[in-house]
Amino acid sequence: MNPENEDQQQTPSFFSVLGSVIASMFGVQSTRRREADFTRGKPIHYILVGLLVTVVFILTVWGVVKLVLSVAGV
Repeated sequence: MNPENEDQQQTPSFFSVLGSVIASMFGVQSTRRREADFTRGKPIHYILVGLLVTVVFILTVWGVVKLVLSVAGV
């Protein structure tokens, strides 16, 4: 049995999916990593993590804006 084939069949971990989603949001996803995502991962995992990261990003921006406005006295 080839260890390389076993690696390709393994489902990516949450942190691997998170890293792929963040890299793709910044547009720096490598071709090799993208191909591995399409062959090993399930689309629903990437969609859910993508939605989660988007919500966290929006809430972070909203919180920073609220903080800056409160410090500015507005």
